[in-house]
Amino acid sequence: MKMLLKVLAALTLMFPNLLCAESYHHEIQQCLKAFGHHPFSNQPHFRTLQSSVKVFGIGQNVDDTIVTKHPELILVDTGVNVMGGSTLQLLNPNGWYCLASNVNVMGSLTIKAHCKAHLASASNGLTVMGGDPSNKTVTVLGASNVELVGCGP
Repeated sequence: MKMLLKVLAALTLMFPNLLCAESYHHEIQQCLKAFGHHPFSNQPHFRTLQSSVKVFGIGQNVDDTIVTKHPELILVDTGVNVMGGSTLQLLNPNGWYCLASNVNVMGSLTIKAHCKAHLASASNGLTVMGGDPSNKTVTVLGASNVELVGCGP
């Protein structure tokens, strides 16, 4: 347990916006830049999905099941998953999801995104002794995956 606390403390020092952020201006700007062409202004309004903390599989998953008629910018606040499994469901086909950051330590993170949704990360990913082909999360001794859903006819 001491090792786990040391890893979390190190991650907090390496990424100061991980666990407490006063403003998401920087994250939103990074995501808009990553999206490239997008339907939003430079100072867009956005909705925020609250953060999620799961330790040993205990805690809430983040589920966005709201479907909008028009493009919507949605900031996915920092998520932390330690030694368990966690799932982000980003199911708005008109959603432009901005991942502030996600930390996955000795666990698995699955991002289920609607086939038509857009995903961008506000930070570069970091993988240490794990697997994260999306490069959108901080993963230490774990795995992160993106699954597309709703791709049917």
